[in-house]
Amino acid sequence: MKEKIMTLHPEGKQGVNISKRKYELVKEFIIATLSKNESITFKQLTVLANQELNEAFDGKVTWYLVTVKLDLEARAIIERIPNSSPQELRLLKK
Repeated sequence: MKEKIMTLHPEGKQGVNISKRKYELVKEFIIATLSKNESITFKQLTVLANQELNEAFDGKVTWYLVTVKLDLEARAIIERIPNSSPQELRLLKK
């Protein structure tokens, strides 16, 4: 049986149960990408994710990206930059 992880949602909504392997793959991608950039728009992140992760995925990369992004926001690992339009993301300083 494949290992699963229950994601969190920054607004306290119900998370989803997803493959831990896919979660870790997308999480590492998001953190690595944000580490190289002070900030990035969600659209840019989506384009890069589809280019880099498509081969490793059976499923919609964008859906997993949104799900893991929300989880990382809920865990205070990344944040949406307030009042940014289009939506921009950055790593939170530890």
